[in-house]
Formats: sequence, structure tokens, C-alpha cells
Amino acid sequence: MAGGHINPSKWDILRQFMARMDIREDDLTEKFILGSGSGGQKVNKTSSCVYLKHKPSGIELKCQRNRSREMNRYLARRELCERIEEKRLGEKSRRKQAQERIRRQKRRRSRRAKERMLEAKHRQSSKKKMRVGVHPSSDG
Repeated sequence: MAGGHINPSKWDILRQFMARMDIREDDLTEKFILGSGSGGQKVNKTSSCVYLKHKPSGIELKCQRNRSREMNRYLARRELCERIEEKRLGEKSRRKQAQERIRRQKRRRSRRAKERMLEAKHRQSSKKKMRVGVHPSSDG
């Protein structure tokens, strides 16, 4: 299989996700638009950009992340599912949870937490210092 093809099992998983989100292929309007941006002559000549509209929700999106039309079709549908999931579930959606996890990771530690972490590091380093210098003598 070439680089632009999606594994059939991935399509099956996406179809199941679409079914859970009540997205039917009949409700989608799909168009292929001439690409733009970086990528040179090939991108500007082929209609690999996918425009997708979900009629019931009114959500419209364009996907041109890849040079392959097939890959963009897959990615556009996945993006649509994620957006509808986010709309329905709000804070519980996977995307929101991932964003929240990253936000927590980037957040500065409290002064107390930082002190505790540094104290633990000092304890560990003092343990390591105690190990230095104990060598068995080679005298026989």
C-alpha cells in the first residue's frame, strides 16, 4: 500500500465512531477543492483539499493536512466526529481531556510542591554521595 492509503481497519474504527456520533454518509456534503499553501506545483494542480459539511449540525470543515486526497477524506471525517463529540459531551470529550492534561502539565508547581520535589532530590543526591569512595582494597 502506498503512503496515502488508510488501513481498512482504521476506516472500520472511524465508521464505528461516526455511528456512535449519529453521522451518516448521506448527511455529508463532500467536495474536493484545489489545494493551496506550501507543497509546490503538485498541491496547486490537484484537488486534494477536502471540504466536508454535516447538514444536521451545520459544521463545515476543510482538510488539507496531507497531499493524499484519501488521507484527507479520512482526517476530515475524524475531525468532524471529534467536533460533534466535543459539542455533545463538552468537558468530557477526549479532545477536551487531552487539552486539560497538557494544561496541567504546563502549569507551574506551587511553592510547596517545588520545595518537596527539591527536598526529595537533595535526599537522593546525599544518598549517592554516601556511596562514593567505598572501594575494596586490592591488597592480598
